[in-house]
Amino acid sequence: MPHSIQAKKRVRQSEKLRVKNKSARNEIKTLTKTLKEKAQAGDLEAAKVLLRKVVSRLDKAAKNGVYHRNAAARRKSEVALIVNKVVPPQAAAAPKA
Repeated sequence: MPHSIQAKKRVRQSEKLRVKNKSARNEIKTLTKTLKEKAQAGDLEAAKVLLRKVVSRLDKAAKNGVYHRNAAARRKSEVALIVNKVVPPQAAAAPKA
């Protein structure tokens, strides 16, 4: 247990920050999971919309120190690869000439 006033305040501040960071990480995880589901379903337009949202949230999280900038860049790269691998249903069904 902290004894000094400053240490008690630091505990309070750390707890607030932990909750805020957890919320940001959970939001990014949820958006990424939804993006993967849309991509697997072949919904390219919805996946692209979600990609923009995920990238925006990751940039914001990196700016605020929730993620290290390189970790955010790695995650952005991963979700971009997921979207780039999506094959629209029309292209998959079309015969190759």
